[in-house]
Formats: sequence, C-alpha cells, structure tokens
Amino acid sequence: MATQLIAPRLGEGVEELTIVSWLKQVGEPVAEMEPIVEVETDKVVTEFPSPVAGTLLKIDVPAGETVKVGDSMGSVGIAGEEPEAKPAQEKPANGESAAQVEPTSPIPAQHPESGDKNSGQEIGEGSKRNFISPLVRKMAAENQVDLSRVPGTGEGGRITKADVTAYLEQAKQAPAAAATSTLKPSKGNIPSPTVATPSVAPAKPTLQISPDLGKLIPHTSSRRQIAERMVQSKLTSPHVLTVMEADMSAVLAHRKQHKQAYAEKGINLTLTAYFIAAIVEGLKSMPKLNASWTDEGLFIYNSINVGMAVALGENGLIVPVIHNAQDLSLEGLARQINDLSDRARKKRLLPDDVRGGTFSLTNYGTGGSLFASPVINQPQLGILGTGAMQKRVVVLTDADGNDAIAIRPMIYLSLVFDHRAIDGEAGDAFLSKVKQTLENWR
Repeated sequence: MATQLIAPRLGEGVEELTIVSWLKQVGEPVAEMEPIVEVETDKVVTEFPSPVAGTLLKIDVPAGETVKVGDSMGSVGIAGEEPEAKPAQEKPANGESAAQVEPTSPIPAQHPESGDKNSGQEIGEGSKRNFISPLVRKMAAENQVDLSRVPGTGEGGRITKADVTAYLEQAKQAPAAAATSTLKPSKGNIPSPTVATPSVAPAKPTLQISPDLGKLIPHTSSRRQIAERMVQSKLTSPHVLTVMEADMSAVLAHRKQHKQAYAEKGINLTLTAYFIAAIVEGLKSMPKLNASWTDEGLFIYNSINVGMAVALGENGLIVPVIHNAQDLSLEGLARQINDLSDRARKKRLLPDDVRGGTFSLTNYGTGGSLFASPVINQPQLGILGTGAMQKRVVVLTDADGNDAIAIRPMIYLSLVFDHRAIDGEAGDAFLSKVKQTLENWR
C-alpha cells in the first residue's frame, strides 16, 4: 500500500508550506529517511525525509506551489503500484479544520528549546484569516495590495491566491482610493510594524529579455522573500547609521586562553559569541533598542533575543535567533551559535528557530568588508554590523595624558537604527557600551 507524504506542521502558527523542489522524480527509488522534498515556510527551507523505503509514485504538489499542513504532497510505494488518490480534507469531530490537526512529522526534532514564538504575518487576531501564506504575501508585495481590504474566501476567512487575483481584477475596473494598512500586534512576542502601503505600484523599468542579450536566472522563493522584506524595511522605517571602532586585543587574548578548553567540550569559540554578549550588555544599558515601534508607543521586550545572520551562499542568508540571550554565559552563547549555524547550513532549521528576534547581528567582515550599512530586520529597531578585523596603528593615551603609538587589532562596529524611535544620543550610547564591553573583556 502506498504511503502518503503528509505536509508537516513545522512550527506554531504554520498552516501552509511551499514546495521548493523535489529531490526525487516520479519512478525513482528512495531509502527510508532519505530526503525526498524541500519545503519552505517563513524563509526556512527544510528537507523532508521519506518515512518508508520505496519508489516515488506520485507528486501531488509541484515545486513552487503551496500545500496545507495535513494534506498530501505525494506518495511512496512499490514500483508499479497504483498511487492513492489525493484525499479531501475532512472536518474533525471537534469542529476544527483538518489543517489545524497536528500531523505526525518524520522530520527529526533536532532543534533546541526556543523562547518566545511568533506566528507568521498576521492581520487582526482570532481567526485563520490571520495567516498569510508566502505566496499571498509575495503577490501582495509585488502588486502593492493592502491585504486588510481583501475579502478572504478560504477556510475560516483566510485570504487565498484567488482572492488576491479577484481583488486585482476589481481594482483595474475601479481604482481604489489611497489607503494605509495598520497591522495589529500578533499573538507572539513581537508586534507587527505599522506599514504605509502605496495605493499605486511604482513604475518598473522596461527590460528587454532575449537569449541574444543575456541569460535569465529565475528567482528562488527565498530570494523573492528576501527582496520583499528588504524593500518593506526601507519603506517602513528611516535608517540611520553610526560607526565606531573597537580594539579587539582583550577579546583575542581571552579567546586564545580559553579556545582549547571550549574545544574539549565540543564548542567552537568564535568571535560571534563575544559580539552577541556585548550586544546583550548594550541592550541592558539601553532597553529602548530592544523594542519595536507601534502607533500606541514603544513596545520594549522583557527578553533579549538576538538574531545572527548566517550566509547560505547563493541562497542568500537566514537569521536564526538566540532566545533569552541575557540568561546565557559566553559558553552557552557559543554552544547555541554552533548549533544554529550548523543546522542553518544543513537545512535543518525550523520556523521557530528564526522567529521572535528583538535585535540582529550581521558579520559582513568575513567577506573582507570594513563597514557597511545593513538593513533592519523588521519590526526590530536596530542591527549591528561587524567589519573585518585589521591591525592598525592607533594612538594610545595613558592616565597622565601621555600619547603613544601602538599596533592594535581594530574592528569597525556599524549600528543602523530606526530613527522614528531612536535618536542619535541613544544609538551612540548603545554602541559605546558594546565597544567598552569588547575592549575591557575579562
């Protein structure tokens, strides 16, 4: 009997997945627990293993399409066996939709305990209309659609692709008046930002695409989501950059002294652990940066959840989150950094691993860049960038005011903050605390 590949629930609030790619084609053999399909939600790509050995008999949902949690993505069985028809969803006895029933997922639970969990993009509260699928988000962003104005005909009032298409057709016949969309705080730890949505899409440059002129590389779903969020962030908040440099001598001395002891525990003590520890101290001294902007006021979080950008090569980057960083020692931070980075590159992250961040760190110095102006990860208020460390000649002044020239390992620290909520004085105070923490490490 064929075994169906049921779309798993990969995190709290996840009701729909996007099929990124099938790793096997119909008719190809697959081993038990061998990855068979890549699925994506909230920019997290996860490999889904086959629960049984056999042959891929049928693909119910092709790459690029979405599937509800609990529905069949395809089926595996004996070669030549007739695959079962894709089942229709049934209503459970308790009245909940089948998409709300937790399916058994064959994906190993390799993730650490997460702190605050936040659902996907939401509009309002209290119904399935709250969930906006990646495909619908993409359509709304590309067409500048205010989703609060789109009637949802899906289950529980959820907005579907067809609803957005119908809304666009109506808009062509009777252009809607300009409006702004205010997203209410979600059920999770982080309130969604207030977003002003233009009523008219900006003009796009005319581009002639021809094989004679060049080669078209289609966008991946991850790249589309990255592009959407970068544009949204710039439209949402005024970005301000402030830069300071820090002497890393104390940090390097401490790392050299303890690196071997950490390695014996299976921990790679990277500079990222020191940067995040310094960020924690900075946010403790300036809690206004550990917050989000809302129309009602500044929402300051109780926990410090630091997101760290992890490069994925041609697949862009992803920002897993270290939750409750204020409760972790340097060793605890280093251990979580190792785990999250490793699972990010192996496509083993779950949606909860990238949710709930209250501040972010990006280390563009690994590519040799001295400093840059990173983009804020909405709805956060700030992001710290660390540049390449270089030995430079600096002037040192002792307690008596005497100057001396020395060579020190220096690094530029770039803070980008949301000028709606944070003024230059507060931003510089935070960055000064980060600098002092690194330079006076003990």
